[in-house]
Amino acid sequence: MNDDLLVKYLLNETSGEENRLVEQWISSNDANRIYFGHFKSIWEESKKLAMVSEANEEEAWQHFKNRIQAPQKKDTVKPMKRMGWMRVAAVFVLVIGAAFLVYTLNNKPAPQNLTASSGNSVLKDTLSDGSVVTLNKRSSLTYPDRFKGATRTVALKGEAFFDVTPDKEKPFTIQVNDVIVKVVGTSFNIRADSGNTEVIVETGIVQVTHKGRTVELRPGEKLVVPEKDTALAVQKEADQLYNYYRSREFVCDNTPLWKLVDVLNKAYNTQIVIERNELRGLHLNATFSNESLDRILEIISLTFGIEVEKKQDRIILR
Repeated sequence: MNDDLLVKYLLNETSGEENRLVEQWISSNDANRIYFGHFKSIWEESKKLAMVSEANEEEAWQHFKNRIQAPQKKDTVKPMKRMGWMRVAAVFVLVIGAAFLVYTLNNKPAPQNLTASSGNSVLKDTLSDGSVVTLNKRSSLTYPDRFKGATRTVALKGEAFFDVTPDKEKPFTIQVNDVIVKVVGTSFNIRADSGNTEVIVETGIVQVTHKGRTVELRPGEKLVVPEKDTALAVQKEADQLYNYYRSREFVCDNTPLWKLVDVLNKAYNTQIVIERNELRGLHLNATFSNESLDRILEIISLTFGIEVEKKQDRIILR
């Protein structure tokens, strides 16, 4: 946000579109509201300052410097008799506002770590840089309340989809298991399961580092990092099944039955077991939208002509 536009807004000289832009910026977050509040306060004081006599300008200027409690180089205030009070006020707003901003930035408390946990439902959260994270069930993300320094670093347990706000000067880094995923601005899915780490890229380029080795992934590519293996083999991701917790759809595109069953177990917190190995490789083409588990199993049974048996806490496909 340009301070000149804020001055114009306070002078009621903005157009309808400019008014909308400023008001949207003010309401977008607490930091902007606080900044505008201080900006407006300084503006009101500067109007009073512009109205005092020329003999009192140096005293008033010193008063403002003391109020913001920020070290300032002593300036000489030259008479501005021919300038209207609004232009004088605008000058003071810009100078004092800049000093206040420097003081505020230099005296911010250290960032505090926060943890978002999804529990038994999918959770969507927006970080301080505008990046959006969607956590799958039983997952958690640890992140600072604001990013400070040369990187934006978070830590993930479980599964999440990241839509990262681009910032070439400050890469976004995710720590998951013993893997580091680094991006500038992109969208991708990460799943940590039993020590293994899976990364699937939708847009942009993602760097994955494990035990000193780094590979790059591009859209439509997947990497599975085993817990005790240093091999990093990039694969093509053939379907969109991984997206089920965001889209609420199970999209099977020539998907093997074992893969669908694996996802159903996570989604419904159940235990489906494929009893015969020859059934595992059966491929399915279907999309299940907001269907119950019973209905999905019924369609699987009808499609492949297999039996579905519920036995205690397990569901057996045979």
